[in-house]
Amino acid sequence: MRPNGRYTAGASQLSILRMWAICLLLLSTVAMSPTTAKAAPSQAAATTHVYLLRGVLNIFSLGLDTIGARLEAQGIPVTVANFVSWSSLADEAATAYKAGRLKTIVLVGHSSGATALPDMIAKLNRLGVPVKLAIGLDSVFKTKLTTGAERYINIYIGDGPGEPVKRADDFRGKLDNVDVRGSGVGHITIDKNETIQRRVIAEIDAAIMRSRAPAAPVAEPGMPRQARSAAATASPRN
Repeated sequence: MRPNGRYTAGASQLSILRMWAICLLLLSTVAMSPTTAKAAPSQAAATTHVYLLRGVLNIFSLGLDTIGARLEAQGIPVTVANFVSWSSLADEAATAYKAGRLKTIVLVGHSSGATALPDMIAKLNRLGVPVKLAIGLDSVFKTKLTTGAERYINIYIGDGPGEPVKRADDFRGKLDNVDVRGSGVGHITIDKNETIQRRVIAEIDAAIMRSRAPAAPVAEPGMPRQARSAAATASPRN
């Protein structure tokens, strides 16, 4: 039997109402759905700068570019350059530090870039600028730390061209020589190895976390014992 006009009009109105209800439900679902937003970098990260020094010819240390991109994704400013630029980069870092734009300096180098790290640290120290962390990846020449970063990590291949880093008598800071022989990495691949890259980034993140806490005062060599004790117990200043 053919439905009458009144029934047809009612069915049409009911369909329209159902359509509006579905649209409203979809809109409310979108409105309530959480959105993924990139977290703003912390103040400690924003006032950190990581200098990554490539080795010879700029073609054998491209793993540093990957590390730099990952750090930038965390909101950490980076500079990737050839090792021959270490002196001008030290001047740049010192200027930014003294202007208050930079508080935490981290250095990473591969091959000849790692060999240049002690020289860059020494220049920054002469300019009155501390280095929070330095990480060398398979330095190709014997190097010695005469002045210090707060922490220096030398990751090298003991049965390859890499060398352990030595400390001078007046060196201050913590030095870790990490031999990764037998891990399957080579001199050309150490900077590109995923495990090594994760270690480098984790160490940098940890250094930034440490920079949030005030540093304990350091007693000068030759200080009287009473003065050293006072320096060790004095409240730290920001």
